[in-house]
Amino acid sequence: MAHEVKNTKFDEYLEFPCQFSFKVLGLADDALVDQVMAVVRQHTDAGDYSPAVKPSSKGNYHSVSVSVTVTSKQHIELLYTELGKIELVRYVL
Repeated sequence: MAHEVKNTKFDEYLEFPCQFSFKVLGLADDALVDQVMAVVRQHTDAGDYSPAVKPSSKGNYHSVSVSVTVTSKQHIELLYTELGKIELVRYVL
C-alpha cells in the first residue's frame, strides 16, 4: 500500500515543540481509551497524558481528547495516521 502524502500546513501555524490536541471518535468500547493511549505513548516522549472521554448522546460512540507534545509537522501527521489505524476509531480530528 502506497504511503499517503499529506500536505498539511501545521508547520506554517505552529512553533515546535508545542501542545497539540487530538480528538478521536470511536465506538463505545472499554478498549478504545487504552488503544488510543498506547499509540500516543508509542509515538511521544513519556508524559502524564490525561485523556478526556465523553460519550455520544446515544452512547454508541465515545470521543477521546488528549493533548500531547509534538515536535514537528511530520510528528502530527504520524499520530493522525497511527490513531486512524485503530479498528475501533471512526474519525481523528
